Amino acid sequence: MTHDKKNNEILIKWLTYSMFLIILMIIVGGFTRLTNSGLSITEWELFTGIIPPLNENAWNNYFNLYKNIPQYKLINLNMTLDEFKIIFYWEYIHRILGRIIGLFFLLPLIFFHVFKTIRKNDLIDFYLILFLIILQGFIGWYMVQSGLVNDVTVSHYRLSIHLTCAIIILSMIFWKIQNLKGEKIKNFFTIENKSFPFLILIFLVFLQIIFGAFVSGLDAGKIYQTWPLMGTNYFPDDFILKNFFDLINFDSHSLVQFYHRNLAYFISLYIFGLAFFIYKSKFQKLYRPMFLLLTILSIQIILGILTLISGLNILIAASHQISSVILVLSSLNLYYLSIK
Repeated sequence: MTHDKKNNEILIKWLTYSMFLIILMIIVGGFTRLTNSGLSITEWELFTGIIPPLNENAWNNYFNLYKNIPQYKLINLNMTLDEFKIIFYWEYIHRILGRIIGLFFLLPLIFFHVFKTIRKNDLIDFYLILFLIILQGFIGWYMVQSGLVNDVTVSHYRLSIHLTCAIIILSMIFWKIQNLKGEKIKNFFTIENKSFPFLILIFLVFLQIIFGAFVSGLDAGKIYQTWPLMGTNYFPDDFILKNFFDLINFDSHSLVQFYHRNLAYFISLYIFGLAFFIYKSKFQKLYRPMFLLLTILSIQIILGILTLISGLNILIAASHQISSVILVLSSLNLYYLSIK
């Protein structure tokens, strides 16, 4: 085995473990949002928050801080300390995982840099990923702050930035893994006639991730829990269109859910169009990844519908979010393989 190949295998393992940690982080983050646990820790505590409360006084201090925010006063006024501990631990685990990911990426990167395991051309990419991981921590706190003063939940705009940043980090790591495995250097923004339609798919999937975050942040799934219609109509009947700008009112719960649904329909049609294009053009190396993508898409759609009609069952809703991450990776895999 050559030195370079051995280095590649080490890097692939490190990046793969990093990717799984980030997926776990997204899953825990989803449960944290679904259980309304994100505001349970009301202070930043970058270093002091590593150790959880160890005695009754410490627990009461955290609980008393939580009692000062609108979420407790308006929604959880009758919450007990034992109930508070449940939402506290969801947010605590989420934050600890963030620290673990940061250290797991930082320390090996320093080692690989010092011992020149990483090619100079790749170092910028790896340090960019590290920067985004660190930035993600600040975005997370910026998001939490939005729910501590006037609102009972975090800003859906800030939530979408937080989730999108996580997906970008995950995508960058996945792309680096693919390049290392194939010992190739494929640039993400590759404009080729053959691969451009697949790049558009990535854009559409990311756009859907943003709208999914809007739906989650606004609890917009509680407005209409019927399918295929929204109540008794295709278009939400509680939305009144007065001018064009009303169509970009992303504070409207029903409109955001409408866009999320219809973007899912459009993406589905687009993917089926890509499948036809692949089959007609006889791109045989894309048959398998496209079949995988179609399978994940079907699961994602079914879970999305079940999430609605189940009254936002937490396990189904979490599965819907997890499958969206797999959908992103499947789309990236298809796009990667479409590039020469």
